[in-house]
Amino acid sequence: MKHKLTVKSIELFEKKGFSETSIQDIVDAIGVTKGTFYYYFKSKEELLMEIHSSYIDGMIRQQKEILEDLSKDCRKKLYDMVYMLIHNVELEGHSARVFFREMRNLKEENLSQILPKRDQIRYYFRDLLKQGVENGEFRQELNIEIVTFAILGITNWTYQWYKPNGPVSDKEVARIFVDMVLNGIEESK
Repeated sequence: MKHKLTVKSIELFEKKGFSETSIQDIVDAIGVTKGTFYYYFKSKEELLMEIHSSYIDGMIRQQKEILEDLSKDCRKKLYDMVYMLIHNVELEGHSARVFFREMRNLKEENLSQILPKRDQIRYYFRDLLKQGVENGEFRQELNIEIVTFAILGITNWTYQWYKPNGPVSDKEVARIFVDMVLNGIEESK
């Protein structure tokens, strides 16, 4: 039941927004009582926090797995990390949109738990770029901080426009993004 409440809430938060969706809307949508909701969640914000934590924890876990793969060079890891972010939008589009749009509705105490996790995603990209510079795959003069923000900017924005059933696959979008980035940062040989 907790999963059903969460899934329906994500759907409603995406459609109506967090502020415009009431607990009554959520329970009515799945045919349970408010008591059922409160059995699993203390508040609507606790539910939103769980949605945020689940989404970002999954991304961090996947990102870490990519970085720990010693069989791949930095270029391939960069592609895998960009693809992972875009693919998560395809797999969890509703959650992605709720994550990015509704973060502003988290109270400071909850936001203080999410922001360091969001920063960790950035740090993993930054560290990968540093490693690529150190091993000669990327230009020495690369402004790693700006390039990190640029990569996150182009990938994170896909939740707004990417259509999984559209004419371009998530793999192709990732390839285009990484080609665009690498042509600007790849060390000429």
